[in-house]
Order: sequence, then C-alpha cells, then structure tokens
Amino acid sequence: MSKKKTATITLKQRGKEQLMGMYRMMLLARRFEERANLLFVNSEVPGTVHLYTGQEAVAVGVCSALRPDDYITSTHRPHGHAVAKGIPVRQLIAELFARTTGCCGGYGGSMHMGSMEYNMLPAIAIVGGNIPIAAGLALACKRLKNDRVVACFFGDGASNEGAFHEGVNMAAIWDLSVVYVCENNLYGASTHVSRVMKVKHISDRAAAYGIPGVTVDGMDVLAVHDAVAEAVLRARSGGGPTLVECETYRFVGHSRTDPGLYRPKEELEHFKSLDSINCLRAKVLDAKLANEGEFKAIDESVENEIDDAIEFARQSPHPLPEDCLKNVFVGEGV
Repeated sequence: MSKKKTATITLKQRGKEQLMGMYRMMLLARRFEERANLLFVNSEVPGTVHLYTGQEAVAVGVCSALRPDDYITSTHRPHGHAVAKGIPVRQLIAELFARTTGCCGGYGGSMHMGSMEYNMLPAIAIVGGNIPIAAGLALACKRLKNDRVVACFFGDGASNEGAFHEGVNMAAIWDLSVVYVCENNLYGASTHVSRVMKVKHISDRAAAYGIPGVTVDGMDVLAVHDAVAEAVLRARSGGGPTLVECETYRFVGHSRTDPGLYRPKEELEHFKSLDSINCLRAKVLDAKLANEGEFKAIDESVENEIDDAIEFARQSPHPLPEDCLKNVFVGEGV
C-alpha cells in the first residue's frame, strides 16, 4: 500500500535561497499561464491550450529535486514543466507564437514544448504516450552509465492507459532510473477519478510492479520536493523506479473551451484556499525568513520577465514556407 508523504525538512534547514527560488519559479509558471491564456483568448497565438494553473507545486517540487542533466518527459499540459526545468521564458512564449526563436523552432506549439539543451524531451500530447518513452530514455542512461534520472509527468487519466502498465512494468523489471510522477488533479478531462478506478490511491498500483508507491500533497511544493528527492536518490543508486502520486488541482478547465462546470463550486474554492504559491509565501513570512519587500521585488521581476518574453516573441521572425521541409527524412527513391 502507498504511504502518504509530508515534508521532512524544516524551513530553516532548507535555507532562504531555496525557498525564495521555489516561490519565484512557481509564480513564473503561474503568470506564464495567465498571460498565455490571454494571448489565446485574444487570438494572438494559434491553436489551443491546456493550462497548468494550480499545479505549479508539482512541477517545481519535482524539478528542484533533479540535477540539470536529469531528464523530464511531459504531456499535453507542459508549460509548467518547461518553466520549472529552466527553459527560458522567451523561448517558451516564442514557441506559442510559432516563431523561429521558439524552443522547438515554432514546430511544436503549446502541446509539444521541450528543449534537449535543458533535457526536456518535446512534450507528447498522446495521453500516456511519454510513459514507455521515459523507460526507454532511462534504459539509454543505464547503458551509457551516466547515472541520470528521468522524471516522467502524467495525469490520473493516463494511469488507466495500457502504456502506463507496460512502461512502468518495463522500468521495474530492468531497475531503470525513472521517477513516475502522477499529477492527480481529480479529473481526466471532465470525469472524476472515482468513476474510473477502485483503488483509493493511484500510487497503490505500484505494488503490482514491485516498486515503491507514495502519495504526497501536490499543493505543497516542499512535500513534493522531499518525496521526489528520496525517489531520485533511489533511482540514481540503481534501486529502480518509484511511483509518486501528487494530489493536486487545476484551477481552470481541462482546455481553453472548458468552463469546468462539472466541478462543485465548493471544491474549487477549497483548493484555491490551498494555493501553493500563497501558502509558501505565508510560511516564509511567518518564519521571518524574508519580508514583504523581498517578495514584492520577486513579483515585479516575474512580471517584467513575462512582458519581455512576449515582446521578444512578437518581434521574432515567422518560419519560411520552405522550413516545413526541414528535419524531414526523405528516403532514397522517394
């Protein structure tokens, strides 16, 4: 059975630098989503968008427990993961605008963000599609003996896909260095998780593969960090994968056109009261590790960074028509 994890290190033991860094990164991810939503609503960028608003503690908690050379794989909701992995916001916004300066050169857009320079595979929009790929990536790391770890993000809905069972089982039998991070936000699109599984926690499923499964408060960045740090240590030392279920919540609908009316108003209000950004700020202030002026400076720097990224994207060049032939392999005789 899974064991509920909580934060294991005190605020003072973590130090001010780590705490303020986590706060800034979560706020950057939040403001990114808010501005991205406006850009889509105003038809300034093409396509659709799946916002990460509310789940920032998971991305930041996980990525802060990784080394820069560790990998992550992502989903159709990748913006928060990309921000937390350190991909410059300029590149991410430019990707939304489909400009050549985007992290994928404008080829990927919202659902396929990534950068091999920052060890984030371009995100895979197929639900559960990144789970076996994470196992393959970890197998490559094992063969290369480079002791890197792969953090694989996916939602509660993906845990019911065949790719989940196949990918996790493969990682388990080969003791691969994967940390499977299930972001359980209670809804697969509009379907509540209680309607599609009998077990209490998704992490309980780890027992079927002989690996540890833990459930953690996904609205608490410190608890997520500590649980993932333990799983990363296990993976890096050759102990194999861990399934970490982060109980979180998205404050917005599944996608741009979803008003989220299937969710009780009281449920949404409850989780908004647990907002990870506000809670961390309050904890740090209560512990007198920082003051309001320092937080205000971070708030302003984040706003400036987003403003700068949007202007950079607007001024960046569009791809040329012939660019559609780049990165395409044409076999002999075709």
